[in-house]
Amino acid sequence: MLVFQIVVKAGSLVSFSKDNGLAVSNCRRRADESGKRIQKKGTVLAGGDVIFADGVCRASYKIVTIMNQSTLINWIVSRFLIATTFLAAPALLAGPETLEDPKDSKTIPPAEIKPWCETPSPLEIRIGAPGWIAGLSGDTGAKGVVSNIDVGFEELFKHLTHVPIVLSADIRYNRWEFFGDGQYLEVGDSATLPGLLFTNANVHVKSGLAEGFLGYRLINCNKAALSIFAGARYSYEGVNVSIFDNGDARLVILRRLLGIPKKLNPEGSIDWVDPVIGARGKVKIWKAISLYAEGDVGGFDANSGSAFEVHREGRRNIVKTPIDSSDWSYQVQGGLEFQVSRWFWAQAGWRYLKYDYVSEGFTNKTALNGPFVQGGVNF
Repeated sequence: MLVFQIVVKAGSLVSFSKDNGLAVSNCRRRADESGKRIQKKGTVLAGGDVIFADGVCRASYKIVTIMNQSTLINWIVSRFLIATTFLAAPALLAGPETLEDPKDSKTIPPAEIKPWCETPSPLEIRIGAPGWIAGLSGDTGAKGVVSNIDVGFEELFKHLTHVPIVLSADIRYNRWEFFGDGQYLEVGDSATLPGLLFTNANVHVKSGLAEGFLGYRLINCNKAALSIFAGARYSYEGVNVSIFDNGDARLVILRRLLGIPKKLNPEGSIDWVDPVIGARGKVKIWKAISLYAEGDVGGFDANSGSAFEVHREGRRNIVKTPIDSSDWSYQVQGGLEFQVSRWFWAQAGWRYLKYDYVSEGFTNKTALNGPFVQGGVNF
């Protein structure tokens, strides 16, 4: 609140003494007249006090400002602009804002952009129980007698004679890897042979393999990995072929005259080790789901030598015919891997392993082919 004072000298108004009541009245009247003369546009001098002392008449008034609508709006806008300028100045002049942790009031640096290839932990161990529902097809034989077997994976459980034994392990330290797996199964099937004397055969095949590899990761990331490896594959094959006549009574005397037994039972087993080289990789396609693939080739005729087959020549003679020896193997597999939790993982895919092994009187040109599932734990 502002106070405006009007000073009126007694000599300019009227001569009076300080006790004269009329002088006080005249003082008020003259003060009011003087207040009206000093009014400005938009300003009113409102009721004040009149003081008469020592021959001087003094009047004090309160200034009241009167504004119309446009004047009021201009006044508000000008005050708002002034306030905004003062409030915004510190923010405009201040430097870049830094984040602070409310707990310890320490400055938090800007979020760091993570690279695409993040190196995994230095040590990883995975133990799995694979389930390879593999059909067995191809030529197999022992002592030169070769028969064909064809058991599809959809018929495997009907022809299994023993529960398969399987196991896998995978250990990685930084970029170096050691991994391997093993499997053993037995299947049986019947076959039809050409000819009059021996037309039926039962084939029982025992198949086992164990392989171990040392690999090195060319790409070592959490989202993708690519390794090359080398190692060995141990293979075991046991064959029992029971060949018997078709039960035709007319052939009994002929078989006796020719000296051919009523039943042949060639059987045998062999095992060998092949050098193997290959590559495998894995790439993450969505969250905890990855695509994996592996392929290798082995053998390289490391165990090849002389080989033969037995066949009948004429009615009586059974002769051995030399054939080419070979020792090769090929394998491919691939599918999806699921990281179910921190400790558990699973795989679902397809696996194919082809043997081309002929040595001495033993033949193994079979293929293991079928869906592949596996579950395990990782540390």
